[in-house]
Amino acid sequence: MLNICIVFAQLERETIQKRVTDAYYSRCLKGFHMSGPAPYGFGLTPTILHGISTKMLIEDPETKQYALLMFTMYSEPMTSFGDIIRHFKAAGIKIYGKDLTRAFLSQLLRNPAHVMADLEVYEFFKSQGTYIVNEAADFEGGNGCYLYQGRDVAGNKNSQLRDQILVLAPHKGFVPSSIWLKCRKKLMNNTTFQSGRKARNTWMAGKVKCGRCGYALMSVGNSTGTQYLRCSKRADNKSCEGCGKLKTHDFESFIFGEMAKKMGQFESLIGGNEDRIDPRITALQIELAQVDEEIEKLLDTLSGANPLLLSYANSKIETLDTKRQNLVKEIADLSAEVMSPRQIRELSNHIHNWENISFEDRRKVIDGLITQIKATSEYVQIEWKI
Repeated sequence: MLNICIVFAQLERETIQKRVTDAYYSRCLKGFHMSGPAPYGFGLTPTILHGISTKMLIEDPETKQYALLMFTMYSEPMTSFGDIIRHFKAAGIKIYGKDLTRAFLSQLLRNPAHVMADLEVYEFFKSQGTYIVNEAADFEGGNGCYLYQGRDVAGNKNSQLRDQILVLAPHKGFVPSSIWLKCRKKLMNNTTFQSGRKARNTWMAGKVKCGRCGYALMSVGNSTGTQYLRCSKRADNKSCEGCGKLKTHDFESFIFGEMAKKMGQFESLIGGNEDRIDPRITALQIELAQVDEEIEKLLDTLSGANPLLLSYANSKIETLDTKRQNLVKEIADLSAEVMSPRQIRELSNHIHNWENISFEDRRKVIDGLITQIKATSEYVQIEWKI
């Protein structure tokens, strides 16, 4: 079975390679972005590329500073689109003569044209199932990227990167990979609060789920004015027995206490470096890229190979694939999100001044600390971000 899978993988890879090559030259060499305006932060300059007269992206000093500010602000865990829009409006900064919008931000922050693509960017897209034309060694932290959204991509192309095609662009990026990746990962996971719906009754809205069915718990008042958490699925069709009796105020007090205890564990980190790069992750990423390239080379040998070579290649690929899976797991374990000292200080200040901070600041605290809460009247399970 493995032999058959490898042969099919090789055939599929060759088909994709041809499609990628065609797409790359037709779009990149004949003008990838030139049928419309350049991405925000760039301008266009005439150039000759592979003997073809075209135009290439070049940094635009005026808009670059604002684009970089958008990326930098959104890379902070507690900063929302609304925060950025309000900041730009208060500062009187217009985008193409208009106020900044959510749609514009969403498109800008997903665009890899801005990133200074290094090995971490390579590994990110590789882990998402994106087909990458260039080798890992080409990702040296300078050039931006083009993401080709092929017709074979299933689902939402904004969030689904599998089977899309990534190529290094001829222009230079200006957003550091660490910032760009924080934004892209945040966008992929940013489904906690539904757009267009404003939380009113509890700052835990969107975070707390029924411990029995997993549906959202909503805060609902009774005739006396007391708020209780109710399972939305039970309220909809009675198909869940519900979470039991949970008073909203009491549960909020409990969650606040748990957040305060959790923050106490991290306050000792204050004063460290703002940006910490774990050299172990870098070493593992390099090793993973090398393993991927070894597998690719072995796949290249299978076309027309004799039975002895096929047997050797299959055995070697099995060993390399096991090694690859172990490396991916180790990188994932080491890459758990670690907040910077400045972020820790901000959350800590909010925790210590809890009674005086706003409803929105409380929501920022829970969003910065907690991914999800599952609860019933019998038990509570908190999934922490830190």
